[in-house]
Amino acid sequence: MPLRRLAERRAHQRDRRGHDREGRPEEGVVLTTFTELPPGPSGLLSARPGPDLEAAGYVEREYVATGTAVSYRGDQPPDGHWSLDVGGEAAFVTRLVVRRPESPGAFSGTVVAEWLNVSSGADAAPDWTYLADEIVRRGHAWVGVSAQHVGVEGGAAAVVSGFEQEGLKADPRHAALRHPGDAFAYDIFSSVVAGLAGPGPLSDLDVTVRLAVGESQSAYALTTYANGVQPLVRLFDGFLIHSRGGAAMPLGEPGRAVDLAIFRTNEPTWVRDDLDVPVVMVQTEGDLTGRLRYLPARQPDAERLRLWEVAGTAHADKYQIGEFEDLLGCPLPVNRGQQAFVVRAALRHLDTWARGGPAAPSAERLEVEDGAFVLDEHGNARGGVRTPVVDAPVDRLRGDTLPDASVICELFGSTLPMDPARLAELYADPGAYLAAYEIATDGAIAAGFVLAEDRAEVLAEARPELVPNPTHI
Repeated sequence: MPLRRLAERRAHQRDRRGHDREGRPEEGVVLTTFTELPPGPSGLLSARPGPDLEAAGYVEREYVATGTAVSYRGDQPPDGHWSLDVGGEAAFVTRLVVRRPESPGAFSGTVVAEWLNVSSGADAAPDWTYLADEIVRRGHAWVGVSAQHVGVEGGAAAVVSGFEQEGLKADPRHAALRHPGDAFAYDIFSSVVAGLAGPGPLSDLDVTVRLAVGESQSAYALTTYANGVQPLVRLFDGFLIHSRGGAAMPLGEPGRAVDLAIFRTNEPTWVRDDLDVPVVMVQTEGDLTGRLRYLPARQPDAERLRLWEVAGTAHADKYQIGEFEDLLGCPLPVNRGQQAFVVRAALRHLDTWARGGPAAPSAERLEVEDGAFVLDEHGNARGGVRTPVVDAPVDRLRGDTLPDASVICELFGSTLPMDPARLAELYADPGAYLAAYEIATDGAIAAGFVLAEDRAEVLAEARPELVPNPTHI
């Protein structure tokens, strides 16, 4: 098929609906085909237990997706206003994991498609970990897509964590998978998501909004996707780009995986500011400096773009690692910041915005001077999105750790104790601390950076046991 015709077919296939008014595929459109796998381990391990899907009326299913994908080429200026066209074509066989309401009547209409992260050498779903409670309570469908070569074929881990796994093909259940290289990863992601509604795993659901989400290496990929692919295919109704570095992921080469160790130091690149769909970027304090080097790519808000920089947070944290923190072997306790609640709020705002509702709120930037964060009187970063643990603090929360720590410990940041004398100055007793923490919680909710539904969970994270109690002296 001539490349021009192929590009036209792809653009048509990936229009936001790609179906006629009755939901049938339009004549001549070849959709990706899906085969459900028998029950078995998906490989998407999580250190933190998620919501009880069965109790919530959800089902989890795994599929093999088969189709053809194209690669892309073209200009990639640092302002994000890329101009790409279609390169070659290759066949693919990949997999996806679907978590959705069992009953179509319980479905919200929103599909949250996560570009699965492969930094550990295998697929992981970090944004499912952060967002699962919000996804399930709203009735969204979640789809994790094995878009990258390493996740399918295996390869070296970009970040050694102690939890490394092999690629999917090491499991006999996934032996038939075939990835043609990361040059085709972007269109594999498009092909899978475009085919979900018909005939596909979500064909019985009325899909009205598609949101793309991805964290860390996947956020680098979504930067590239938003800048160059979305203007061509117009598939997604919004993007949640979570903890990206300063560069964008390369367009890739056939037969090979992109190398994070090389491209993360590439030229800082904005997310384009002229998309006709909303973008919310959530950046932790740890993303701005250090290995990810996001700070040179920091950009102003635009009509459909919001940047939130969250004070007192690290690229990964206690929420994500849970009870397995000790296995990391870090020299300091890992970061206990509250990015999970902020990311949930970001998804809520993005979904509302994509449906024609109010835009997500704008946020102050973190204060930086000479490449270092300006600290407040408590030793936490000033500015940015504020959460109760930094506005009513009992710890000093950092996005970094000791200089000689491992890469994984650098990404998990640190939590440092506050001097008990200082805590006694701040709070007359644990009750005064709890009152201040509650006020900070309600302030974050009023500002739109924490959801009211999460209030009880946020309040449960207070740590009054760290505050001196004069009655016990």
